[in-house]
Parts: sequence; structure tokens; C-alpha cells
Amino acid sequence: MVNPVSNATKAAPVQSLAAVARQQAPAASAKPQTTTTDTVQISAAARALQESVETSVQTAQEARSGDAQAQRLLVKEEAAQSPTK
Repeated sequence: MVNPVSNATKAAPVQSLAAVARQQAPAASAKPQTTTTDTVQISAAARALQESVETSVQTAQEARSGDAQAQRLLVKEEAAQSPTK
């Protein structure tokens, strides 16, 4: 015997994958994007090389801005240039 179905519901329409992706895309872009930064550490030898090829003008500028190493270098250079008594 066949019983009639009286409370049947309609199935939800099937969405294509593209439609699902479009619906999910705004949610994905709403997330805050983080940026990663890399830090670089220069070796002591590289720093020494960089200081050795620095011009006297650069050294003077650094000394005026408070760089202690540049100030010591300027004093050493002035002492080497001044005539000894």
C-alpha cells in the first residue's frame, strides 16, 4: 500500500562551485592581512669594511649627529694630521 506524503519539503537549489566561491570571497578578504618583515644582521667584518670605505664627509656627518665611533675616528685623523711637537 502506498501512503501519500503530506509534509515534503523542497530541496535547496544546488549552487555551482563558482557561486560558492563568490559568496566566500568577501569573507576571506575581510580578514586583516599581516605583512612579515625580515631583519638583516650585518656581520662585524662587513661593518668594518663599510666603515673603511666611508668618506670623510660621511664620517663628519655621523660625528655631528652623535655617532661615538665617528667622533673617535675624527679625533684619530686630526691627531695624525697635526704636526707633532
